[in-house]
Amino acid sequence: MSGDNAINLETGDFLAVHGLSKTFRGKAGDVVAVDGVDFSARKGEVVVIVGPSGSGKTTLLYLVGSLENPDAGEIEVLGEDICASGADLIAYRRERVGFVFQFFNLVTALTALENVTLPMDLSAVPPEEQRRRAVDLLERMGIDRRLQRTRANKMSGGEKQRVAIARALANDPDIILADEPTGNLDTATGMTVVDILVKLAREDGKCVLIVTHDESILEVADQAFHMVDGKLNGR
Repeated sequence: MSGDNAINLETGDFLAVHGLSKTFRGKAGDVVAVDGVDFSARKGEVVVIVGPSGSGKTTLLYLVGSLENPDAGEIEVLGEDICASGADLIAYRRERVGFVFQFFNLVTALTALENVTLPMDLSAVPPEEQRRRAVDLLERMGIDRRLQRTRANKMSGGEKQRVAIARALANDPDIILADEPTGNLDTATGMTVVDILVKLAREDGKCVLIVTHDESILEVADQAFHMVDGKLNGR
């Protein structure tokens, strides 16, 4: 990927999305999930997109994270269009992006520590460094040494989500994409998770994008949008 000097010097934007569209085609007809979306974000910002189920917000997140391919539009990261032919999407997903999912998506048979080292293993990080970094990240998330040795299927929802955030940070990505990160949590635990995501922006300079149905999360946003029928509207 391009170096940091590729950031738009006029706007300071780290991530810029232009005219992004995605249509799913099925027997019952076409569904326009994302319809000409534009937005941009800087490092250190929290962008919150609120919308009901089926509004297209998760598809938008997956497009930004390169888990889905757009039909049209551009996604520029440090001035480089990741949608362009020849873009190294594997490197982009492993190095630039960290995902946090509503249903955690942990490997339930693995311990918390093993879940966090897994993405580093895929990126060929030396084993000693994997363990050191994983322990540091988990402790930062409030997961103590005992819980680090606990299998994911034995942990509470809040513990699983904190492990999932640590895993998302394993390869020190610039962008954190959070899909309904509080959706399976009680209110108090959900706010703890939101506070962690906000600190990642404010203290670590991450570009944090949260999609959610919970309008209370708008309170922490530097930029806030509503999404309806695939279209993005400012708050």
